[in-house]
Amino acid sequence: MKVIRSGEFTADRAWGALDIANLNGTTCRLHWTDAPYKWHVNDGEEVFAVMQGRVRMRVRREGVEEEFRLEAGDIFHAQSGDEHVAEPVGIARILVIEKEGSV
Repeated sequence: MKVIRSGEFTADRAWGALDIANLNGTTCRLHWTDAPYKWHVNDGEEVFAVMQGRVRMRVRREGVEEEFRLEAGDIFHAQSGDEHVAEPVGIARILVIEKEGSV
């Protein structure tokens, strides 16, 4: 058993992660970031929970782009095939649950 205090976690680079658990091939990782990720499509579904900070999430489906503003406590679910990019506004801490080895 362990307690993770997300507000105390920092990394030495954007999107650095603390591995929390591997649940039969599904990883649960806490990320610290102050820079955008990259446009990508996950190998499967992804759950993205903003623990602290704010994130601008952009999604492309069939050539159409949507934007969602995520605040602390908000959860984003990317379905398999959803192209997306996360852009923090300042510093953000994000819990990501996804298939092990996904981008």
